[in-house]
Amino acid sequence: MRRYDKHTDQDDIRSRPNRKGNRPRTHIRPKHEDSVEGMVLTVDRGRLTCLVGDRIVMAMKARELGRKAAIVGDRVAIVGDLSGKKDTLARIVRIEKRTSALRRTADDDDPYERVVVANADQLAVVTALADPEPRPRLIDRCLVAAFDAGLTPLIVMTKSDLASPDKLLELYGHLDIPYVVTSRDELENGDAADRVREHLTGRITAFVGHSGVGKTTLVNALVPEERRRVTGHVNAVTGRGRHTTTSALALPLAGTDDWVIDTPGVRSFGLHHVDPSRVILAFPDLVPGTEGCPRACSHDEKDCALDAWVAEGHADPARLYSLRRLLATRERTEGD
Repeated sequence: MRRYDKHTDQDDIRSRPNRKGNRPRTHIRPKHEDSVEGMVLTVDRGRLTCLVGDRIVMAMKARELGRKAAIVGDRVAIVGDLSGKKDTLARIVRIEKRTSALRRTADDDDPYERVVVANADQLAVVTALADPEPRPRLIDRCLVAAFDAGLTPLIVMTKSDLASPDKLLELYGHLDIPYVVTSRDELENGDAADRVREHLTGRITAFVGHSGVGKTTLVNALVPEERRRVTGHVNAVTGRGRHTTTSALALPLAGTDDWVIDTPGVRSFGLHHVDPSRVILAFPDLVPGTEGCPRACSHDEKDCALDAWVAEGHADPARLYSLRRLLATRERTEGD
């Protein structure tokens, strides 16, 4: 029997037509030298809204990309109708190499990781000081994901008119992580947006946080009025926010070339994809205490130097508890 290699574009081979036409099958993908670069702003049921120059273009993924998905923040190559007119549809034929990728899993025992945002430089972790109550464990998880993805973290505390930030500042205020404390009045008069904007210059910043913390309200204060999103409220019975933001959306900062990416509210932030040895990087206040640890210390064993470090008052015991809780969860996951 005569054998051929996998490339079927040869003159002496009969090409079997497909069922819908007479185009021969081929393994050679078009190069699309005439493609134009764009940025994915949002994804909705297979349709991608992209920015091409100064135009908003609707596009779909080309078949040759296979299962590779484009996400918010991706730089992509687009061909077809790029006019941005109503009822036109272009094609994304290539996804450029990403400079960063923020990932999470639904839970720690979920092996399927999801890329939340591509090409971001900074992760703004938004937490309310009340209504709903702050969740330090979720903040720690977001910081772990930020460090693992190579993003600069920023902590934004909202609703300081309802509760004091002192408790959270005891945990995070002395770390080498920038933070901003805001109130609802400051959001209304623009002071909060001005102080947060100082940390966004020259960057693409993704905003994450628990539902109801005021994340989208803050983003709305930063972007042009015509680009603002609908916001929700916190359920008085459950203390949880309503998911008014159902998909990630990249928005331009008013009067600048910088971008913010608003993401849906999260109730969990799985870290199945994170190497346990990198978790300690999210706890810069504890890193100096590991110098006396034995080789290959898991930071959750009898000879770990962190116990003495914390006992001497160099760090809050709650921080060590949070680190070990995350590590224990990762170890259980790896053992499954």
